[in-house]
Amino acid sequence: MKKILLAYSGGLDTSCILTWLKEKYNVPIVAYCANVGQTDDLSGVEDKAMKTGADKCIVEDLRSDFVENYVFQSIKANGVYEGTYLMGTSLARPCIAEGMVTAALKEGCDAIAHGATGKGNDQVRFELAIKALAPHIQVIAPWRTWTFTGRNDLIDYAQKHGIPVPVSKEKPYSMDSNLMHISYEGGILEDPAAEPPVDLFQWTTDPEKAPDKPTEVTIEFSGGVPVAVNGKQLKAVELLETLNELGAKHGVGRVDLVENRYIGIKSRGVYETPGATILMQAHQAVESLTLDREVAHMKESLGLKFAELTYNGYWFAPEHVLLRKFIDESQATVSGWAKLKLYKGHSGVVARGSNSSLYDHKMSSFEEMGIFNQADSGGFININGLRLTAWSKSNESFKKSLQATT
Repeated sequence: MKKILLAYSGGLDTSCILTWLKEKYNVPIVAYCANVGQTDDLSGVEDKAMKTGADKCIVEDLRSDFVENYVFQSIKANGVYEGTYLMGTSLARPCIAEGMVTAALKEGCDAIAHGATGKGNDQVRFELAIKALAPHIQVIAPWRTWTFTGRNDLIDYAQKHGIPVPVSKEKPYSMDSNLMHISYEGGILEDPAAEPPVDLFQWTTDPEKAPDKPTEVTIEFSGGVPVAVNGKQLKAVELLETLNELGAKHGVGRVDLVENRYIGIKSRGVYETPGATILMQAHQAVESLTLDREVAHMKESLGLKFAELTYNGYWFAPEHVLLRKFIDESQATVSGWAKLKLYKGHSGVVARGSNSSLYDHKMSSFEEMGIFNQADSGGFININGLRLTAWSKSNESFKKSLQATT
């Protein structure tokens, strides 16, 4: 290979990888750092990269792209992995990968290196994206080839080479942050029975110490996309930042889970996702008013597929592209507003409305009959019960055993 682009964050892994690549291959290294809203101060990233072996450092602002084309796309899909995880890392990786490939092609790099471990999901997400976007580019995954066995080895390597890193053997947490979330793995968190240390959380207020007075927030949607908070029109990044601030203040969005990695290993992770938690609930509330029943049920099942494909790294696969088109089509009528109450770690919908609402008060009310003829329900039940009656008559033994148990 002639030139390597490294996905660079300035953290422990990629800082050591940068020096290691220079030692091993002795070719020009382009450090690529994507700004997706991480909490790290990126002002010194370029200087650090150059001092630890890079020939060039690119810091690219991808925040708008990340929020508009990945976070909001997942909100439209109601994308939740295994019922809990909102996929802050899973969504950031294809965004970063696309930026990496674009930069690599522009800089004339014939190889891309990343710092994902051989046990994790990110190696799959990065490499599947590269195969879909630029299959001729070679991939270097140091964690799968070098002799280091863990992060303690890297800490020793960093100290030996004078590389400043933000972790220590006392606090070896792996932390990933962006505009959508902060994730924590490693250290004591590798024991699912151990409660996260109090000082672990960097973003959200401890729910027990959150304000004693709740806050209400109203979010407006147009075509499934959030466009305003409390009546104020906001651009994508500013809107998510506003909800992050509100949610974090009230301790909203903390999740502690054990998830199933794509490669077959279970992993314990702790997450803070304040703004997206609020957005997901608000979006579902507007959808409940505006989507036809069968469309809503079909979309619910496809939302699970969206989450699975996204988590497993198939964002640029043809099935994911097709799925996003369906989701976009389903959002044509999803315009309206939802009001949520935030209080001590909890956020819940308390009101919602839409000019495209399919909700009919007269039809739904127990006090008014409207145009609904209740007598029709008897025939509806009889028709739907025909098969049950036929099945029951031919399964007397089942009914007897059921009666015996009761």
